[in-house]
Amino acid sequence: MGNFFNYNGKIYKEGTAIVSADNRGLRYGDGLFETMKLKNGELIFADEHFPRLWKGLKTLQFELPKHFTPELLQEQILLLAKKNENENSARIRLSVFRSDGGLYDAKDHLPNYIIQSLPLSTDAGKWNGNGLILGIYNDVKKSCDILSNLKHNNYLPSVMAALHAKKQKWNDAIILNAYNRICESTIANIFLIKNDIIYTPALSEGCVAGIIRGYLISKIFSLGFSLVEKEITIDELMNADEVFLTNSIYNIRWVQQIDNKKYSNDLTLKIYSAVLAN
Repeated sequence: MGNFFNYNGKIYKEGTAIVSADNRGLRYGDGLFETMKLKNGELIFADEHFPRLWKGLKTLQFELPKHFTPELLQEQILLLAKKNENENSARIRLSVFRSDGGLYDAKDHLPNYIIQSLPLSTDAGKWNGNGLILGIYNDVKKSCDILSNLKHNNYLPSVMAALHAKKQKWNDAIILNAYNRICESTIANIFLIKNDIIYTPALSEGCVAGIIRGYLISKIFSLGFSLVEKEITIDELMNADEVFLTNSIYNIRWVQQIDNKKYSNDLTLKIYSAVLAN
């Protein structure tokens, strides 16, 4: 059975052309996206994903019609996953974008959307025993502004970093912000541990306001761990005892190595087991 996608509430066969050359999402990256996990017919962390999306839509000055609601999108997601026969375990990508127009003359400011549901291994989110190998990407830096915490479609820093990581045979690349400090990886938020204290870049450092990042911060103190959001230098990262990444698909993944530095995973495994083990 072929894969299908949903465009503005209609189901299309994969590969069907649905946007024009004047589309602002295509021209300017004028939109947002959410990547979510669907498990046994349930969207994981839906109550966190949709408020983040709606906050981003407000920031980008979309005009939302009354019928355009989180409930509508969730219904469409589930219908698509059922059509694709992957409602038990799927990676959902929801893109929302403006339609046609030039930079100053958008046709309108209404949201258009594309939903994709892709099969997801049941191992996604399990503990990664081998650990990740990362490197630091230096050629493109991420800005710190009102767009930085959003999952918007201007994704070139991560695209370039991912291309570099693939050439270097890294599992992921660390992106720096405009101040040459640690920001995030191409697809995840980053945490480090030093002397049993957990650190992560503050949102003011330009990182995406990740769903698992926020969930972990909300739970960590009740479990007896200490966590600090702050500016993190490259030296602090390289002198850490442990490093791990978080995102909505993989939960927590520990980092085995960055450049020539090796890291342990004792506390990371305890955090994973206490908070996010599947």
